[in-house]
Amino acid sequence: MATLQIFDKLLQFPLFQGMSRDDLELVAGHTRFGFVKVPQGKAIVKEGAACTHLYFLINGTIRVESRSDDRSYTVIEQMQAPFILQPESIFGYQQVYTQTIVAQTDTNFITIQKDEVVRLSEDFLVFRLNLLNIFATQTQKLSRQPWRRYPQSLRERLVRFFVQHCVYPAGPKMFHILMNQLAGELNDSRLNVSKVLNEMKRENLVILHRGRIEIPLLERVLMS
Repeated sequence: MATLQIFDKLLQFPLFQGMSRDDLELVAGHTRFGFVKVPQGKAIVKEGAACTHLYFLINGTIRVESRSDDRSYTVIEQMQAPFILQPESIFGYQQVYTQTIVAQTDTNFITIQKDEVVRLSEDFLVFRLNLLNIFATQTQKLSRQPWRRYPQSLRERLVRFFVQHCVYPAGPKMFHILMNQLAGELNDSRLNVSKVLNEMKRENLVILHRGRIEIPLLERVLMS
C-alpha cells in the first residue's frame, strides 16, 4: 500500500487524530506496517490468544463474540470499519484477547506490532496522549458503573444487562442465553423475565428464538 494511502487510512482512527501532516508522513513512511486480508468466515483473533499487534480494520465487517466466564452465554455483535480490535489488550496484566473476532465479510487490516506501538508512543506525543485517552476513557466508564442509579424495574435491569454486555451500545446484537440463565443473572423469575421480553417483542424491540434473543438495534431498546 502506498504511503499516501496509508496516510489516509490512519486518519480514520482516533490514535492518529490530531497529529500534524508532517508527523503522519513520518509515521506512514517509517513504521513497519502489516497488511492482512481475512476472508469471510475466518477467525481473525481468538479468545485467549496473545495480543502482539494492533489490528486496524480498514474495510469490511467483523463479528465480535464475547462469552461469559462460566461459558453459559454468548453475545455476538457486528462492527464495521474503521475499528481497532481490543487495543487495551496489548498492555496490562493479561495481554490476551478476551473475545473471538471473525470476518463477517472479506476484510482488510493494517497491523502494527507491539514494539512499534511503543516506539510511536515514545516518538510522538499526540499518539501517546491518544493511546492514554483510550485507556483512561475505558477506566472512567467502568469506575462510574457502581455509582449509577440502580434500575428500579425488571425491564430497566434487563436493558442494563444488554448494554453492559456489549462492546458498542448500538446496532444489531445477538444474545445466546437460556431464559433460566437470564432470570438468574437478573435475580428474578423466569416467568417475569419472559413477560418483559414478550412485551418488548410486541414493541418490535427484540426477536425471540429458542435460546436466543435478537436485538435489531440496541439504541432503540435504550430509548424505549
